[in-house]
Amino acid sequence: MLADLVGKAMTPACRKRGFASVDIVTAWPDIVGERYGTRVLPDKLIWPRQPELSDPEKPPQPATLVVHTDGATAMMLSHDSAQVIERINTFYGWAAIGRIKILQKPVRTKQAEQPKPLRSLTEREEEKLDKSLEGVENDRLREALKKLGAQVIAKGTDEAA
Repeated sequence: MLADLVGKAMTPACRKRGFASVDIVTAWPDIVGERYGTRVLPDKLIWPRQPELSDPEKPPQPATLVVHTDGATAMMLSHDSAQVIERINTFYGWAAIGRIKILQKPVRTKQAEQPKPLRSLTEREEEKLDKSLEGVENDRLREALKKLGAQVIAKGTDEAA
């Protein structure tokens, strides 16, 4: 709900910067991955001028994506730019980006949120989980499923409280 309201408010600002919508800005970390997700910020898209009599069947020329990052990351990004362009174009579903222009300036990185520690399972929950895994013969698989099950149970309900 809040994302819809924020998205509607941000869309006009994004359009001024050449983005058709807020999608690339909000999905940026997922698109470019962990390495560049918080250290590189998309600033704007620069679309080339299209001739007025251009063929409507022909897709538009790819844009230049302007990004901000620090000096060290800029060097890594310039090396990986083809891969990043490919990931962005996969997100859009067509060759929207042709090149990346890197502007060096400090980027405030977001601190990753530390997950809350999970509560311990009650004896009843432990017994129920063990009983549900009785048919699993592979020890490693059973332990992995038990660990996953304990996390799901601990996050899903709060019987201990």
